[in-house]
Amino acid sequence: VSVQRISVNACLKIQLALTSLRSLAAVSSIEISRAAQEEDGERAEDEKGSTQHGMVEWTPLLVVQVAALFILAGLAEIGGGWMVWQAMREGKPWWWALIGSLILVGYGFIPTLQPLDDFGKLYAVYGGVFIAMSFGWAAIFDGYRPDMGDYIGSAIALVGVGVVLFWPSSSTS
Repeated sequence: VSVQRISVNACLKIQLALTSLRSLAAVSSIEISRAAQEEDGERAEDEKGSTQHGMVEWTPLLVVQVAALFILAGLAEIGGGWMVWQAMREGKPWWWALIGSLILVGYGFIPTLQPLDDFGKLYAVYGGVFIAMSFGWAAIFDGYRPDMGDYIGSAIALVGVGVVLFWPSSSTS
C-alpha cells in the first residue's frame, strides 16, 4: 500500500511539475515570438544585414527560457518513458503505460517552443541535458546511486551542451 501511495504521489508531482513548466513554456514562447518578430523587423532595416539566420542573441532571460524548455522536455521524455517502463517491466497497472505514452506524445511538441531554428542542433544540445537529467531521475525515483563515471560523463555532456549552444555559429542554415 505504501509503495502504491508513493507511486501515486510521484505521478502527481510529475504532473504538477509538467503543468508548471508548460505554463512557463507557453509564456516564454509568446515572449520569444514577440522578441523574434521585433528583431526580424530591425534586421530588415539593417543596411549591413550582418546577422546570420539562426543566430541567437543570448540574454539572461532567453537562457532561462531555453533551459526551462529543455527541463520540461527532459521531464516529459524521461517521465513518460519511465511510466511505460514501470508498466511493462515492473508490474505497474496498464494505465501507467497509457499515461506515459500520452506524456511522450506531448514531449514531441515541446521542442517546437524553442527559439532555436536548427532541429539537429536543438536535439544535439537536448541530448546532453537528457543524459544528466536521466541520472537525476534514476537517483530520485529508482534509488540509483550515480558513481564517479556517471558524474564525469554528465559533466562532459553538459560542457558539450554549453559549447554547442553558445559557440559563435559559422553556419548559414
